[in-house]
Amino acid sequence: MGSINFLLDTNVVIYLHKGLLKNALPAGRMAISFVTEIELRSFPGLSGDQETWLEKFLATIQRIGLSHEIQERAIWFRRHYRLKIPDALIAASAFTCEATLLTNDDPLHKVSELTCRRLELRQ
Repeated sequence: MGSINFLLDTNVVIYLHKGLLKNALPAGRMAISFVTEIELRSFPGLSGDQETWLEKFLATIQRIGLSHEIQERAIWFRRHYRLKIPDALIAASAFTCEATLLTNDDPLHKVSELTCRRLELRQ
């Protein structure tokens, strides 16, 4: 599954939508986990404009579904790093795809098996 360069965490998609990223996303093939899609689409305060933006965004990005390999790696990450289930699934998706996880979520940066990268935000 190594055709993806970067997996975007939910916080990165939110920063992207709000224009909070200081720099453009790095060049490369991007994807999101099915968990990120669920988190974004199920937000109760989603406005019509936000939903429209999200639909357009989702139409342009690859999504990684749940596989047995991702499930087993998420269990392992949760046990060894005590991650929340959504974070463990996102981390496992990045790991399984051999992708760099773009995230500003501190617990994910503690997973030594992952390659994570923080994104700088506008001041």
